[in-house]
Amino acid sequence: MNSADLGRRVGVPSTALFTDQYELTMVQAALKAGTADRRSVFEAFTRRLPEGRRYGVVAGIGRVLDAVENFHFDDEMLTFLREQNVVDGPTLAWLADYSFSGDIWGYPEGEVYFPGSPILRVEGSFAECVLLETVILSILNHDSAIAAAASRMSAAAGGRGLIEMGARRTHELSAVASARAAYIGGFDTTSDLAAGFRYNIPTVGTSAHAFTLLHDTERDAFRAQVDSLGRGTTLLVDTYDVTEAVRTAVEVAGTELGAVRIDSGDLLLVAHRVRQQLDELGATETKIVVTSDLDEYAIASLAAAPVDAYGVGTQLVTGSGQPTCSMVYKLVARAGSADPAEPLRPVAKKSLGAKSSVGGRKWAARRLDENGVAEAEVVGTGAVPAELADRQLLVELVKGGEAIAREPLDAARERHIAARAGLPMSALQLSRGEPVIPTEYV
Repeated sequence: MNSADLGRRVGVPSTALFTDQYELTMVQAALKAGTADRRSVFEAFTRRLPEGRRYGVVAGIGRVLDAVENFHFDDEMLTFLREQNVVDGPTLAWLADYSFSGDIWGYPEGEVYFPGSPILRVEGSFAECVLLETVILSILNHDSAIAAAASRMSAAAGGRGLIEMGARRTHELSAVASARAAYIGGFDTTSDLAAGFRYNIPTVGTSAHAFTLLHDTERDAFRAQVDSLGRGTTLLVDTYDVTEAVRTAVEVAGTELGAVRIDSGDLLLVAHRVRQQLDELGATETKIVVTSDLDEYAIASLAAAPVDAYGVGTQLVTGSGQPTCSMVYKLVARAGSADPAEPLRPVAKKSLGAKSSVGGRKWAARRLDENGVAEAEVVGTGAVPAELADRQLLVELVKGGEAIAREPLDAARERHIAARAGLPMSALQLSRGEPVIPTEYV
């Protein structure tokens, strides 16, 4: 496996300041109190799925590994912290030598999850683990939200092509992460070249309405594009009159025209009319791509339309109305010292209402019914029942500070397809509902 298979990690800056100030002030206070080195276990999980969602999708694990690897404080950062009086001198000295040396276990990327699933378990000293809280949550909350939206859109598309094209609708760095998460969730290509460069996601793109408007006639624009990109290109046919544009497109490119794109109007009606016209013109192999503020519901409504691929932007990169997964990162167990022989004891937040947590270092397994379909997410803190031993979900990601579970993005994409297929069929319903399987604590 070469480095390109895993994504290019060139030019990755330190992630140490992608954090909240209170992570550092907690370290300072713990160092002064003599508790900073206590062996600790933190877990990332969500108490509930976004409203109406039936399952979540784990995405961002590969980016978490990068973030942990690059979490270190350089001289310029330390100077900033000193000048801003964020922490004291002894803490700055400790941060200068910081490098995560603990262990991380987690759900593999592409796996599905449910309320209470211990998606990530971080083990080490209190100080080294607590520093990672913000950056881990920012990655998992964003990427998993996008992947969940992508998964719903993929299910609605029913095997038709999906193009991620939301770069212009979000922050430039979020766009790259979104394309990566969307690919895991089932999208086939992206329009974002940075995502293609960094993560080896197939990229696509031809022209916008501006290219047609640049030329004196639509025919001139089509001719210029075909001369440059070949007959297999995709021509945008709704700048002026769609019927006339389709006719011109076939006249210019011939029946070997790759595809036409429709970006406005009643997509269901227009797609049917365009398909009929293409067939009558002999362009029976020319595909139809539709765009225009699509989401999973719009995609599902076009199931009966002769559409070959969907391009999705805004709704995808904003999580289709659910831009975060509300994951939290909580201390669930700790020892009284750094001694590995000292037993861990469970700790838990006991707030009133819905913000309490379950203490203890957890394992998770998915119980299947007699047909091999998931029927429960089982989470426990003791011994794993024998019947669930081969159904455990957490895998070792980092050992002694070294990432040991990097994998090609296609592996996460394939894992998600398999994990989603193992859920009850109702998981694919777009109507609002409860999690498709319950979480059981043992």
